[in-house]
Amino acid sequence: MAVLALAGCGEGKRADAPKPQPATIAAPAQASAPQWDLEVRGESSQAVSDISGWLIEHNFMTNVVRENGKVRVLMGPFNSKAEAEAKQAEVSAAITRAKQKNIELLVLERPVAQ
Repeated sequence: MAVLALAGCGEGKRADAPKPQPATIAAPAQASAPQWDLEVRGESSQAVSDISGWLIEHNFMTNVVRENGKVRVLMGPFNSKAEAEAKQAEVSAAITRAKQKNIELLVLERPVAQ
């Protein structure tokens, strides 16, 4: 039989919880710098959910947005066109390996928010 007694541990001492520090938000280096998206388009018979589901299954995160009544599958934003083009090549290679057909990948400049 073992007995553990913690008599007087920290007695007389008050443990203060650390005070939360205010969060600091880093501002973007250049607020007006353009950002880029990669749009994934399938043939008209392919549902948006099929395209986005396939991409998610293959570890590509997407955003499904509705603009002017049209549903679009986007990846990004990317800070440079080169980043977006690198992701385009990566997704294109995955599409080729999986023998997917009629999927188009477009690099688009994101409109600057006003």
